[in-house]
Amino acid sequence: MEGENQTRISEFVLLGLLGSPEQQQQQQQRLIFWLFLWMYLLGGAGNLLMILAVSSDPLLHTPMYFFLSNLSFVDLCLITTTVPKMLLNIQTQKKTISYAGCLTQMYFFSLLLGMDNMILAVMAFDRNVAICHPLHYTSVMLPSLCGLLVAVPWVLTNLISLSLTLLTARLSFCGNNEIPHFFCDINGLLKLSCSDTRSAENLLLILTSVLGMPPLVGILASYSRIVATVLRIPSAKGKWKVFSTCGSHLTVVALFYGSGLAVFFTPPSSHSKRKDTAASMMYTVVTPMFNPFIYSLRNKDMKGVVKKWFHLTSVPHEMERRPSSPY
Repeated sequence: MEGENQTRISEFVLLGLLGSPEQQQQQQQRLIFWLFLWMYLLGGAGNLLMILAVSSDPLLHTPMYFFLSNLSFVDLCLITTTVPKMLLNIQTQKKTISYAGCLTQMYFFSLLLGMDNMILAVMAFDRNVAICHPLHYTSVMLPSLCGLLVAVPWVLTNLISLSLTLLTARLSFCGNNEIPHFFCDINGLLKLSCSDTRSAENLLLILTSVLGMPPLVGILASYSRIVATVLRIPSAKGKWKVFSTCGSHLTVVALFYGSGLAVFFTPPSSHSKRKDTAASMMYTVVTPMFNPFIYSLRNKDMKGVVKKWFHLTSVPHEMERRPSSPY
């Protein structure tokens, strides 16, 4: 029996955005604290406002707003999973997170990130049906189907996130405990493990591919059909009107996948701290913060609900008009 003594790590150190503690100047930390606090409050308020608006106004009880409110809920939970802990660490100058807390954060992070991915695909499918088959939209997008399109991703992402968490819990951590991030992610933990992580990396790549690629393929397929349908419209004004309704969704998709693919579909050994940090900020903080504003700024129904709340103007009770598209 080999006598190598390995002490199991009971906590990890989150280095945050600036690196090791000796590199972190007081003024820079204060700037980051207020910047992320502002983004968290703005993103939280925007997503919460979106959820309340959809749930409170019968005009918005349609499939597209149902999916949009689910996206806002997931985004609200996503930024709450990572940002408050980072703000607390900066404020208290304590960079540690417990082993159990790290695994818990990793579980919810992967769960919510996967749900973001799935819901974006469901929203693309909804636009596909609305634009390519407008006469059959109400008969296809029934409440039962909408509920199923949200429930199945929750079950699937829960199973995958739980698998990744249990896989990580089986690894040994006995040396360096510094995670070069402001949150616990599986790529950072794999780097710190003193176990053989090759099988874990392969399984991670398979699971993230299963979770990430089908929604992306679905989005591309939906928009291929949308483009083919729009090109058959004879009027240039009509083409632009249909394309403009999808602009918000395409913007969010580009932000989300542009940053996420750079991190989750490359092996951990090829990651750099600066690239990972910039990409992580995009899909964990920046995109969830901007989503409610991207979807609502050009939407008359959403702005009408907000105006009614704040009594800025009297909005006529036009329950018969069709909601404008937030996409």
